[in-house]
Amino acid sequence: MIDLDLSLLRGGLIVSCQAYPGEPMRHAETMAQIAESAVRGGAVGIRAQGIADVRLIHERVALPQIGLWKDGDGGVFITPTLDHALAVARAGAEIVAIDGTRRDRPDGLSLAETVRRLRAETGVLVMADVGSVADGLAAADAGADLVGTTLCGYTDERPKTDGPDLEVLAELVARLDVPVVAEGRVHSPAQASACIDAGAYAVVVGTAITHPATITGWFAHAVAR
Repeated sequence: MIDLDLSLLRGGLIVSCQAYPGEPMRHAETMAQIAESAVRGGAVGIRAQGIADVRLIHERVALPQIGLWKDGDGGVFITPTLDHALAVARAGAEIVAIDGTRRDRPDGLSLAETVRRLRAETGVLVMADVGSVADGLAAADAGADLVGTTLCGYTDERPKTDGPDLEVLAELVARLDVPVVAEGRVHSPAQASACIDAGAYAVVVGTAITHPATITGWFAHAVAR
């Protein structure tokens, strides 16, 4: 097992450094520079997508990294198979984020088997990205080290809330013994603070910090007449 003290993340901000396909910032060097800037701002961890990004950020940034590999754009696409997860771990992520829903996985493995084999072969910690309370409970039973609300509002089980899904967050915190990480539509410092108040172990913020196209759109819409 990787010797990572999860308490380093407690009560802190994890910055998600990702760019969408086809965007000018979709480059490992750019994401590594953003991660380095996040360190200066007080981040306690980094979340990154793609093997090249994970590897370079691991070399550049001395913070715990949650790594993932998005493959596809629908269904189970966040580190969807054991092979994807193994590659992310070997690129240097201390924590590997995988789809933690109860949906069928493309390689036919159960979530529990994926977690077991990933841990056995690499020693990494596993974060389950879930879309509901039922997902989170099942993911914890499957052996996940952390549970994140990442997919709330992006599966069929929950409506897409305006901001983070604080209801799911609070219930998971009340019912689980593993750390629950708030992620998804945290667009302001006030919302991040509300997540901590609801019991989040840590808060992941991506778009509102690292996605200039979206942030520009917010402001452009606000000033348009």
